[in-house]
Amino acid sequence: MKQITITSKSVDEAVEEALKQLQASRDQVEITIVEESKKGFLGLGTKPAVVQVTLKHNPVEDAIQFLKSVASKMGVDVTIDVKQEDEGTVFEMSSEKIAILIGKRGQTLNALQYLTNLVANRSSIEYKRIILDAENYRERRKETLEKLAHRLASKALKINKSVSLEPMPSLERKVIHMTLREHGKVETYSEGTEPHRRVIIIPNK
Repeated sequence: MKQITITSKSVDEAVEEALKQLQASRDQVEITIVEESKKGFLGLGTKPAVVQVTLKHNPVEDAIQFLKSVASKMGVDVTIDVKQEDEGTVFEMSSEKIAILIGKRGQTLNALQYLTNLVANRSSIEYKRIILDAENYRERRKETLEKLAHRLASKALKINKSVSLEPMPSLERKVIHMTLREHGKVETYSEGTEPHRRVIIIPNK
């Protein structure tokens, strides 16, 4: 977290100078007045104002910079468009080499999402959910997961035993749970710890 201390003739001037140096606006910083400016004895001389200005943590900006840095090391020049949705902040990524960031069955995308969320929330008081998407992969993955849920539910009923899915991020596990919620003949629950948490499908007794 970047912080600077400025000494100037007045508090306002000190703050303005700090904002200029930090290249930030007032709503992006926290301002602490260390000392007010004071006139000297009998009006002779002036004691300058001392202001401490701290640049606030911006989870979205931190996440974007982290993601671009990692992508660059993977040889991918990525563009990120940010949009707000009910489930969280979505980073829509695009690149000529986007397949590298998605990986087999979205494994690389999910790993990047997990790490990006760790970076975004390392200093945040309120949790910020970041969702990574690329070329509408999440929607296509949702359709695949819905089909998988029904297929594995049938398998669980056929063998009359629980069936365990591969580890998935929370949003993908939610798709499985929601798809089978009204099934009637099976139940679902999650077990394990992130990022290895997985869905279990079990026949109703």
